[in-house]
Amino acid sequence: MKRFHVHVAVNDLTASIAFYSKLFGQAPSKEQPDYAKWMLEDPRLNFAISSRGHAIGVNHFGMQADSTEELAGLKVLADDASGGTTLDQGETACCYAKSEKHWTVDPQGLAWEHFLTMSDAVAFGEDTATQTGACCIPPHSSEGAAKQEPCCTPQKTVPDQQQQCCR
Repeated sequence: MKRFHVHVAVNDLTASIAFYSKLFGQAPSKEQPDYAKWMLEDPRLNFAISSRGHAIGVNHFGMQADSTEELAGLKVLADDASGGTTLDQGETACCYAKSEKHWTVDPQGLAWEHFLTMSDAVAFGEDTATQTGACCIPPHSSEGAAKQEPCCTPQKTVPDQQQQCCR
């Protein structure tokens, strides 16, 4: 069964961990100096926060698959929703996890990732990277607009996604 994923950028990780631990009634399942994650069962939610220099607020949404078959099914849905502009990232280390993933962007410009976590990783990964890079979390300016620098969310207007991954 899939798990809904939300990643929020915060400015005070300690205060946010305290708040969300009380809100969810449990401590994070994973905690690092710049990151925390709660794996909730009711509702099934992977809720992550980080303090890595991104604009405060929603960083991205996603769905975490429990199997390669679920991930393949999510890819079909993402391709259909995006008109085939889904960005396949493949195997990567990101958010202290080794995963297989792909990305798409909704009509408002919000990034969505679909992923299958295979194991833990000792490092967060790179915040921005080219399509072949380690971690694809789209950077935003403080005004909420996407920065014009390497990132890994597909640009809806670019026909050849293999050549360009920034939106």
